[in-house]
Amino acid sequence: MSRYDLTDFEWRVIEPLLPNKPRGVPRVDDRRVLNGIFWVLRSGAPWRDLPKSYGPRTTCYNRFIRWRKAGVWDRMMDAITAAYDGNIQMIDGTSVRAHQQAATAKRGSADHCLGRSRGGLTTKIHAVVDAQGLPIRLRLTAGQAHDGQVAVKLLDQLSPHTIVLADKAYDADRIRALIKEQGATPNIPAKSNRRWKPCFSKHLCHKRNLIERFFSKLKHFRRVATRYDKLAANFLGMIQLASMRLWLRAYESTA
Repeated sequence: MSRYDLTDFEWRVIEPLLPNKPRGVPRVDDRRVLNGIFWVLRSGAPWRDLPKSYGPRTTCYNRFIRWRKAGVWDRMMDAITAAYDGNIQMIDGTSVRAHQQAATAKRGSADHCLGRSRGGLTTKIHAVVDAQGLPIRLRLTAGQAHDGQVAVKLLDQLSPHTIVLADKAYDADRIRALIKEQGATPNIPAKSNRRWKPCFSKHLCHKRNLIERFFSKLKHFRRVATRYDKLAANFLGMIQLASMRLWLRAYESTA
């Protein structure tokens, strides 16, 4: 058993969330296939280097792609993150360098989320995390995209009385208005050129280190730390699986 494999606890949570197949030829063992996918995710190795103990690499790869297209990873992410702590939410982004394997895609395409930034050809991962530093919503953009451009799409599902923590990159009137329209409160430092200085708590802002720690943990998964996938949808699928693994570990530690 590899140290990357699902524990018995993690499997008990995941198994009921997998698609049912009551008729036809039985699927290859789901747990073995998922362990193979997680091995690639954690090690960063190419699919062709998948150990034979996980079965044919084509089975693991095809299952990952098929379930991504069917929305299985999206539904699993929603189910596993349903117990998030909504009192405080934090938003931020981090850039990931694209490997030359991913960089062969056509640049500027919306399907690939690749762009030029200070680090070269990169993709930016945007995330909203809860009060425990666990991810709730994820989105990708090209590396040069400004953080505030995607914030409106990530902050449109807030609960009333939620406090939203962010840095100066999110100090825009439209973002503050969106947060307040949902009954939530923005705690965002004002830019130096803003004439009107809104209320801001430095004490609360110290909690933002939780989202930085989330990105650090996320990049322990080497398939996320360096982008190898040509399609942004496949890369996002890997990020979702890594995020679910972090949630499962948090659940297991408190079980």
